[in-house]
Amino acid sequence: MLASTATFAALFLAGRYYIEYHAIHALDLLNQSEFEHIRGGLASLGANSSSAAMSQRVDSMMSNNLEMFFTEIYGPDGAVVYRSPELQGQDMTPAPKRQEFNVKISGLSELRAGKFALGTYTAVVATSKRHVRTVMIGYEHTFYLLLLVMVAVSSVIGYGFGRMALRPLRLIQNTANRIRSDNLSERIAVSTARDEISDLARLLNQMFDRLEISFNQIRRFTAEASHELKTPLTLVRLQAEKLVVDGQLTPAQENAVQVQLKELEHLNRIIEDLLFLSRADAHAVTLDLRRLDPEPFLQNFAQDAHVLAEYREQRFFLTHHGDGQVAIEPKWLRQVLLNLLTNALAASPPGSRIMLRSSLLKDCWQVRVEDEGTGVAADQREQIFERFVRVARPAADDKGSGLGLAICRSIVELHGGRIFAEAGPGGKGLSMVFEIPATTVDPAASAALRASGPSTRSADAA
Repeated sequence: MLASTATFAALFLAGRYYIEYHAIHALDLLNQSEFEHIRGGLASLGANSSSAAMSQRVDSMMSNNLEMFFTEIYGPDGAVVYRSPELQGQDMTPAPKRQEFNVKISGLSELRAGKFALGTYTAVVATSKRHVRTVMIGYEHTFYLLLLVMVAVSSVIGYGFGRMALRPLRLIQNTANRIRSDNLSERIAVSTARDEISDLARLLNQMFDRLEISFNQIRRFTAEASHELKTPLTLVRLQAEKLVVDGQLTPAQENAVQVQLKELEHLNRIIEDLLFLSRADAHAVTLDLRRLDPEPFLQNFAQDAHVLAEYREQRFFLTHHGDGQVAIEPKWLRQVLLNLLTNALAASPPGSRIMLRSSLLKDCWQVRVEDEGTGVAADQREQIFERFVRVARPAADDKGSGLGLAICRSIVELHGGRIFAEAGPGGKGLSMVFEIPATTVDPAASAALRASGPSTRSADAA
């Protein structure tokens, strides 16, 4: 649009120049025609006629067109022989080296004048440029109107063509946004046309093919490596336990073997977690979803949470709001809650409290686990859900594998939900939040539940 506007403006300037040039040239022709008329009228005078006779003759000839032409005649000595009355005594001094020139006379519009030789005399004939200016002003007004129309029409047409031209790119963008690690099989639709956009789509599809192959290889390697490591680790653990049971070790040796057994257990847990994550990535984990009221499930979990909190000299609180059902597998959701609780207890100092807030909203079940630790920086809250990522928190121990939150995310996503982290209440500590689609009860049923007992319960470990 800018290019077309600039082109139109350039054409306007060129057209204005040529129109004005030809209009002024027409005035010059009019001046020359008037001079020929004057010279023809003076031809009957003799060569020795006086200046007064010439002035009288010119005045009689100019009486019919005084409003159109302005005339001055100079004698051989440069004195004015005749001057049109409309000039009001003002002189139209001719340019020394120009045949045509512009003259500005006070009280009149700008004049276009021509200088002509009349024997020993010099005649200057001029006409007003007012009409030329009127034409040019009309031309400019027309240009501005057409410019506005052109900008409006070009904007509409350009927007329409732009939408049409970019539609294939928007389709490519939408498809590329849908392709993630859990959806690598989808591809961009490619037309049969051989153009740049089709070539781009083919190139992206080739890239997605390579990514899918790489992801599958990594998943296969993780699963196979985890599976193959379990057998030798089990044999090593059995041999270590046999050494302890035989009782032939010194106290120092037995202590060293116990440390090995502990590390073997930790390594075996990491392998189990990696195996679960690889199966989850491959969609090989099948959930036995059941529609349950989450409140009894949380009350049951709270019993163990109290024990864990008391062991670390902390307090645990549970609140639940809302009525309805959620499609979950209790075993896996309990694992998520246990992981989040363990992290919260490890990050909080003794004497602090851990809050689990459950709310059944209109379309989801939201669970928040809040601690009173130092929190996590905003730019690191998304990274903590990646594998083997551990963010240093002063109050937290560093005994984890860095896979707990990655497992939580996989389990929650298998339930069709999402999990994220945010600052705790008042900006203190950290809140781990997960949301799972829910089905709430109708208002009548909810009212009946309220009549039978309170819908909000709290459990306190203190």
